[in-house]
Amino acid sequence: MTLDMFSNRIPQNIPLAERMRPQALEEFFGQEHLLGPGKFLKGMLDTGKIFSLLFWGPPGSGKTSLALLVARYTKAHFIQFSAVLSGVKEIREVVREAEERLQHGQATILFVDEIHRFNKAQQDAFLPDVEKGRLILIGATTENPSFEIIAPLLSRCKVLVLNRLQADAIEKILLQALRDPVRGLGQWPVQLTPEAMDFLTHMADGDARMALNTLEQSLALTQPDKTGEYGISLSLVEEALQRKALVYDKAGEEHYNLISALHKSLRGSDPDAALYWLARMLAAGEDPLYLARRLIRFAVEDVGLADPQALSLTVAAKEAYHFLGSPEGELALVQAVIYLATAPKSNALYRAYKVVQKEIEKTQSLPVPLHLRNAPTSLMKGLGYGKGYRYAHDYPEALVAQENLPDELTGRQYYQPTDRGYEKLVKERLEAWRRKLNSIKK
Repeated sequence: MTLDMFSNRIPQNIPLAERMRPQALEEFFGQEHLLGPGKFLKGMLDTGKIFSLLFWGPPGSGKTSLALLVARYTKAHFIQFSAVLSGVKEIREVVREAEERLQHGQATILFVDEIHRFNKAQQDAFLPDVEKGRLILIGATTENPSFEIIAPLLSRCKVLVLNRLQADAIEKILLQALRDPVRGLGQWPVQLTPEAMDFLTHMADGDARMALNTLEQSLALTQPDKTGEYGISLSLVEEALQRKALVYDKAGEEHYNLISALHKSLRGSDPDAALYWLARMLAAGEDPLYLARRLIRFAVEDVGLADPQALSLTVAAKEAYHFLGSPEGELALVQAVIYLATAPKSNALYRAYKVVQKEIEKTQSLPVPLHLRNAPTSLMKGLGYGKGYRYAHDYPEALVAQENLPDELTGRQYYQPTDRGYEKLVKERLEAWRRKLNSIKK
């Protein structure tokens, strides 16, 4: 389907979120790491040079809007595909039309929403045309491209990661919609109270589409006062969202204070305080799935291998809530909170990963040692791939004195387990293995 999203004549029956898609970079808020001065996407738009891109980010973070802006700034023809409804036949037709446009000097951007839903054969169909420049592919996905996009296509596209929009960006988007008299709500005198704005910007959870649609739904519930003004209060936004407001101040500080109190109570192994803060947030109307996500993060960051069951239990609690809903599912979150508070604590995994990240940043792409490389072909075997590899199961206790890091990093030990919980056993096991391997080397 070919779209012209830049016409000012937009029917009002189109949802506000669709009408308010940015028509210029000045109307796009957030994603400064891509659009700030000197950043990749900003430079691409300034020069007009187009590359095939994959936008990876959560819902409502601006993936489609950015694709449309790329088309506008580069004067390319824009075609939007849905990976759910389109197949190889439609791709071939798009390529044929794109070749005709190229003869007249115009590039074609094929935007594929939810590109991760295309199967391998469908993704393969893009390869020759993307490689030869017959069309520019821009894909949008909420899933990790490393797992969902085939490697040949991934190597031909630049992956750009979009983040959840911050509350201040959501507020700017809402204010823009309130003021715009053509595409937005500016034709009516609409006033959103500070409390309502605060609540909406935070409960949107980084999703601009959700924020704009909720604003439009709130207006539909509003009656004008004697002066003809439409006042949208906190209670109206609560009704539109079907959620009760947390106690937020202008900066959303109380929301972050509460989640901080929950985390620190868990980290401090205080189940009573942790239960209190969980109940406070649930009573205030916090999204239980938001809390479930935070508990899962805590399980890996602050408990880790001190109790490996913590991750399984918190993921199960999230699934239980998703299945049961409120109020029954809230008990699953309670169980997770009590478990995490009373579990042994370790941030060794978190610390190890941070150290490795810094190491990679410093050393970049060190080559995989030849003996560790896969050698599926005779050519690769002839080049020494896999040569000298020792199969651990051929040795006593499956222990073999063999270096598995790049030569430049030989001997590095990133993971430093603690003496707490199950991790104590892991530490003792690693120490025993290292002693045995050292004796073998000698």
